[in-house]
Amino acid sequence: MPQSCITILRLLESTGSQTHKDIVAGTGLAPRTVRYALKRLKENGLVIEKFNFRDARQVIYQPKLAVPSNQASA
Repeated sequence: MPQSCITILRLLESTGSQTHKDIVAGTGLAPRTVRYALKRLKENGLVIEKFNFRDARQVIYQPKLAVPSNQASA
């Protein structure tokens, strides 16, 4: 798993649900990198995509499972 995925997962675990724009701002990663990492995290069942009732144009991402700290650094 790329480091960007781990960074995003840690952010989501600490802050809860966020939009793509919030994740870009919170991690400092490029928007394209965030999109790729979210795709990988969704494929592996680590992140859930939810409908944003405040703004239907955006999707909310939230962690599905917590990653143990000893595996996150591997």
